Formats: sequence, structure tokens, C-alpha cells
Amino acid sequence: MNNLVMLPIIIPFIVGALLIMFAKHYYVQRVISSLTVIVLFAFSIYLALDVYENGMAILAVGGWQAPFGIVLVGDMFATMMVVLATLVALVCLFFSFPTMHFERERYYFYPFFFFLLTGVNGAFLTGDLFNLFVFLEVMLLSSYALMVMGGSKFQLRETFKYAVINVFSSMILLAAIAYVYGIAGTVNMAHLAERVSSLEQNGPLLVVAILFFIAFAIKGALFPLYFWLPRSYYGPPAAITALFGGLLTKVGVYAIIRVFSLIFNHDIAFTHQTLMLILAGFTMLLGVLGAVAQFNFKKILAFHIISQIGYMIMGLGIFTITALAGAIFFLAHNIIVKTGLILYAGATEKITGTNDLSKMGGLLKTHPILAWSFLVMGLSIAGIPPLSGFIGKYPLLFASFEEGHYLLAILALFVGLLTLFSMLKIFMNVFWGKQKHSQEQANTSIFSTMAPIFLLLILTVLLGLAAEPFYHYAILMATELLDPSVYIDAVLKE
Repeated sequence: MNNLVMLPIIIPFIVGALLIMFAKHYYVQRVISSLTVIVLFAFSIYLALDVYENGMAILAVGGWQAPFGIVLVGDMFATMMVVLATLVALVCLFFSFPTMHFERERYYFYPFFFFLLTGVNGAFLTGDLFNLFVFLEVMLLSSYALMVMGGSKFQLRETFKYAVINVFSSMILLAAIAYVYGIAGTVNMAHLAERVSSLEQNGPLLVVAILFFIAFAIKGALFPLYFWLPRSYYGPPAAITALFGGLLTKVGVYAIIRVFSLIFNHDIAFTHQTLMLILAGFTMLLGVLGAVAQFNFKKILAFHIISQIGYMIMGLGIFTITALAGAIFFLAHNIIVKTGLILYAGATEKITGTNDLSKMGGLLKTHPILAWSFLVMGLSIAGIPPLSGFIGKYPLLFASFEEGHYLLAILALFVGLLTLFSMLKIFMNVFWGKQKHSQEQANTSIFSTMAPIFLLLILTVLLGLAAEPFYHYAILMATELLDPSVYIDAVLKE
């Protein structure tokens, strides 16, 4: 069974390489891509269920045991993230078929799509810090190609900025890995966690922990390092933006949760309960203020990506089982809902030809299903019960009050109100009011674009109305993360 933990990495890599040979045959690429993501999604669910029932899946690549060889580790948290990653890939791929321009398909959209998925899944499943760096680079190199695809001046300019800032963060990450290797003599996460707990070099360890946090914070778009995101994510087509918004920043969040729950938990008072909570608060507030100030559908959603990251880091900063379970549940909710909302922006753009709210209106009359289903997902991200956003925020707020972080809890509630305001602003300007699009645009069929989104809509309602088993799953993950010995023993005694 343990060999199967490699398949979420190997399958998209092989398929991506294969699709290069069919670059001029878009129909063949579509068929192969569709079959691959369906199989990959089904397998990822099977892997997550097996890990849930039987414990971690550990693979020592090449037979070299940890800590001397490369190790892949599929615990509950990692396999859940793989399921969510393949879900986002599935939905974005099928949304791209009716919305992606033919020229983009011809210029290696599908190979880079699968190479990006290779990097994302690899980052989730690796048990080695250097290989985490490698998989992040695979993901980022693919994202550069996908972001610039189309070749407009705006895309070229913003992709250049995006590439420069991420190269800078990668340099910091590589320096941090070298530094921690010099201190502990290993980059295997389990071995490193074991050694860090016995070392007395708190000063150097704190420095290297901050370096890791800065590197991952840039990739995860935390305050004050989020400035690259809104314009970079605005340029590409909706299918690519949704893939980025749903996955890329969440890889940074995953890395922060993994590293700071497993390895750097020796000075929680500073790293978690001071640094992270302060940055979480600023990230939530400034992200949502940026969204409120915008009058463009995609730009509002881009700023909300930043704002919602703050809630996830808030849960890690409080560092209790309830808070971390809330952060994990909110992370899953946000991946689903944020992907869906960006695809809604793509669907409305397909009808009206714009994302400017001042030039939109009246879609409720011509496309009522699109309008009301968007409202459900918009209310979910704002945290309105009984949808999944409420279930994710409630344990975070409960833990905040319980641990005495009253100001942060009040700020989180205020950010939720501003999120609701911005979602209602979109609804009132895009779907309500006088029809501003032509009758020809009103007759545009969007069934093929809505079908993938409905899967996400069903999930956000299900996560809210049937929250108990999913929240129990999050509690189990949080309990496992807060007890590093479980991970260490599973990897080193394999």
C-alpha cells in the first residue's frame, strides 16, 4: 500500500510529459487530461480513506530508510490536502474547456497544468525539507508559464513581478534549509523534529524559524508580503486564476502549519502566540479592506484570498486542538469556496465580456440559477450559518475567546461583516438591477461552465449541513499535528 503514496506525484508528472507530444491536438489533450484527473481524484479519496483507517502511509524512496533517504509521508492532513488539490484540478480543468482560448490550449496549457499539480501534491506528501523546496519550485515554474500564457503586456509585467518575488522567497527558503542543516545535521522533517526538541540552541533555532516563516509567508501571501498577489492573479483566465487562488497560497499555509507544528514548536509564546497572531490580524483586516475598495469582480476576490489566509494562521497561532481543527476545516472550506467564486467571475465574464461591476447588472433576470447559486457561495465565504464558512469560523472564534484573544476575535467578526458587504456588493451590481448586457449576451448558454461549479456548491452546503463527521476528521488531524511524536515514530521507525 505504501508505494501508492507516490502515485499523486508520478501520475500527473508522466501525463504532463506525455501531453507535450500532443500539443497541437487539443481534443486528444482534453480526453487524456479528463480521464487522468478523474482517476487521480478517485485515487486520492481512496488514499485518504486508507490513511484514516490504517494510519500513515510511509514510503522510503529507493529503499533508503529515513533519515538517510527521501521519504514520502501521507498522514491525514497531507492526504486531505491531496484530495482537495485534485478536486480543484478536476473542476478547473472542466471549466477551462468552454472558457479557455484555443491558442492557450495549443501552447502547452495541459502539460503545465499537470506539472503544477505534480509540485502541489509533492509539497503535501514530502517528508523532507529540501524536497519540499524542489516541489515548490516545480509548482512555481509551472505557475509562471500558466500565468503568462496569452502574452498580454499586463500579464508579462505582472508575471515578471510574481517571478521575482517568488525567486526571492525561494532564496530565503534555501538559506533557511542550509542553516537548519548546519545546526541539526539533517533535513528530514521527522529527524529534524526529534533533534530540535533536544537542542538547546534556542537563539539560532529562532532565527532559522523566522527565515522559514518569511519564505512561506511570501508564498502564502501574509501581511506585509501579500502585495504581489492581487494584480498577478487578475490577469490570467478564470480557470487558471481559480487554480492559483484555490491551491498556490494554500501550499504556503500548509507548509507553515506543517513546519511550525512539527519542528519549530520550541518557542510558542513568540512564534505562534505573538508573531502569527499579530500578522493574522493584519492579514485579515488589510485584505478585506482592499476587497471593499475594489469595484472589479476578480480583484475583489483576489483581495479576499489574502484576507481569508489570516483566519488559517490565526488557528495555528492560538495552537490548541480546537483552534487548529478550526483552521484545518476553514482551509478546506476556503479552497472549495474560493475556487468556486473565481469560477463564478469567469462565468459572468463569459456572458458580459467584463469584470467591471459598473458595466454589469441584471444577470438575475437572464441567468437566475447563476445568480442565486453565487449568493449561496458568497454567504458561505462570509461565514453565514449554516454554510461551511460558519462552521470553519466558529471554532476559531470560540478558541480565541477561550484563550483570551478578545481583540483578535472581535477583529475576525468585523472582517466577516466586511466580507459579507463585499459579496452583497457583487450581487447587487452584477446580478441585481437593470440589465446592461445585450440580448445576444443574455442568450449565452453557460451550462457547460456551471456544471463544474455545482460540485463545489454542493460541497460547501454539505460541509455546513453535515459538518459533524468533517469536523471530527479535522479534530483528529489537529490532535495528530499537535503530537509530533506520532509523526516522528511513524517515519523513523518505519
